[in-house]
Amino acid sequence: MAAPSSNTCWAMERSIRERVPPLLTDLYQFTMAYAYWRAGRHQEPAVFELFFRDNPFGGGFSLFAGLHDCLLFLRSFRFTHEDVEFLRSVLPPVTDPAFFKFLRELDCSAVTLRSVPEGAVVFARVPLMEVSGPLAVVQLLETSLLCLVNYASLVCSNAARFRLAAGPKRKLLEMGLRRAQGPDGGLTASRYTYIGGFDLTSNVQAGFLFGIPVAGTMAHSFVTSFTSLEEVWPQTLVAANGDPDPVDIISLTKGWLSRVCELLEAQPGKIREGELAAFLSYAIAYPQNFLPVIDSYSVGCGLLNFCAVGLALCELGYQPVGVRLDSGDLCRQSVDVRRGFRLCSEHFSIPAFDSLTIVGTNNISEESMAELNKKENEISTVGVGTHLVTCTKQPSLGCVYKLVEVRGNPRMKISEDPEKSTVPGRKAVYRLIDAEGHPFLDLVSLAVESPPEAGVPLSCYPLACDKSSVSVTPAQVTCLRQEAYSKGQVTHPPCSAAETRAKVQSSLQTLHPRHKKLQKPDSYTVALSEQLHNLVTEIRRGSTNNSNFLLAN
Repeated sequence: MAAPSSNTCWAMERSIRERVPPLLTDLYQFTMAYAYWRAGRHQEPAVFELFFRDNPFGGGFSLFAGLHDCLLFLRSFRFTHEDVEFLRSVLPPVTDPAFFKFLRELDCSAVTLRSVPEGAVVFARVPLMEVSGPLAVVQLLETSLLCLVNYASLVCSNAARFRLAAGPKRKLLEMGLRRAQGPDGGLTASRYTYIGGFDLTSNVQAGFLFGIPVAGTMAHSFVTSFTSLEEVWPQTLVAANGDPDPVDIISLTKGWLSRVCELLEAQPGKIREGELAAFLSYAIAYPQNFLPVIDSYSVGCGLLNFCAVGLALCELGYQPVGVRLDSGDLCRQSVDVRRGFRLCSEHFSIPAFDSLTIVGTNNISEESMAELNKKENEISTVGVGTHLVTCTKQPSLGCVYKLVEVRGNPRMKISEDPEKSTVPGRKAVYRLIDAEGHPFLDLVSLAVESPPEAGVPLSCYPLACDKSSVSVTPAQVTCLRQEAYSKGQVTHPPCSAAETRAKVQSSLQTLHPRHKKLQKPDSYTVALSEQLHNLVTEIRRGSTNNSNFLLAN
């Protein structure tokens, strides 16, 4: 699939400006920015980090997504006159008018963003993005960046789990637009489920913007709208070989229907004429793309009508695509349908009928997807909607954006809940890989430290342990984060959705199976370097001492 054209790239950037303007944030970002400005601190250099605390869906990993949109957001970040006037109306009246002039001139030219790549396999507590720049500006970016990353990463990770449940061969179709949380949720889901491992989307706009292959044929409403063969028009079809004489497709199909009923030992009296009319009308419109839903009345009836129309198309030189099942026991029905296809293929000497596609779509969940691999079935493509795009097992990834440095000095949130404490200082993140090529530990160290080296033992402190250190020796070392935005420009051009999707699957292949298990996976180790661990300990100790400063004075 080719990368989006320049026109679609422009459309994506326009979409970001419209969907994520600077006002799409929380009010307290502006009140804090004003307080910084009022205190003369707004230009102080500051560093924030974005991360999540727990891997989603009870799994062992997540996928990072949303970076592309973040970069477009930073590049287009500017307040319009209307934006500033609205802020003037909602901020307290004592707000200094000069602050609004400051906002009007604000942009992200002094902001630098370092990030793990789009689509990277990531783990809880690892700093995924580092945003540095003037304190007021990087504070204002918080909510918007979280909004762009949280759902994108969650739904991308959900898609990866569906892909793992389905296995590598079965095709997956995302079809959740109508069930998504609004148009933006639907569009984001289509994009990032494709990156996470789905093959197709029903969302036409996603195909236009992101170059994702689109698919879809008909709904039950199309089938039930027909009642009689008299509604079929035109009633002829020209053969695929270019013969100019049109063929009476209705008469041809009726002949095949009698033969199919005899072969499958079915009673012609049970045929639904309206369903046959619908199939014929669609086949005449798209003879090369004939894939109807066959359970509007009963699968048995639908199979007979499909075979009759499909065999008529084959006689005229066309190739039907397959059928869709949308209710009942999909596994059992798919086996029955495949049996019918094979009988037709063998009896009528039409080999292509044996390999027709069978699509299953019936409120598919991760669990029911996994069940398909345990039962006999002939489903080659699965369409997933509600459980995929709404992430029913977990509604939010819970990403947070925390201050870690101001004026070159580390900052740390110390909470009564240890899980909510942050790790101070500007950092580097390295992935340590074992001799078999599997990642086994992500090391978070201070940015000023020397990077770990392959083959050299190092001591570190896993976050899951309070005080215990471990010694590890990596076979390979990879630096996870890279500069993606600086001085108002995107410095690391983003990949197309198809390129990112390929990188995701390659990255997942390297992950050890014990970390990819959908149920009760082994925990992946994230650890602090010895120097960073010592800094955390020192700040905690200093915080306790500083708590008595009022009494000391």
